[in-house]
Amino acid sequence: MGEPTTPRPNGDRSPWNWLLLVPIVVPLIPALFNAIEPKLFNFPLFYWLQLAFIALGVATTTLVYQMTKRPAAPDRPAAPTEDGVS
Repeated sequence: MGEPTTPRPNGDRSPWNWLLLVPIVVPLIPALFNAIEPKLFNFPLFYWLQLAFIALGVATTTLVYQMTKRPAAPDRPAAPTEDGVS
């Protein structure tokens, strides 16, 4: 018989990763930006909404990163120096 296998870690299969689809799908909806009004600082909707999509992507990526990052490894004790003191 073969050696027992150890379970593999799940990797990056967090449900939080599904949120990364939001900044991809939202800009693909033409009904959101198919207009000239309202204007923001005299820029038509299409232009300033593109900047808002960038902010949405940054915010979503930051949220997913913060929620899925692995905890830091516990600190290891300091290695002893030449004189035996750590």
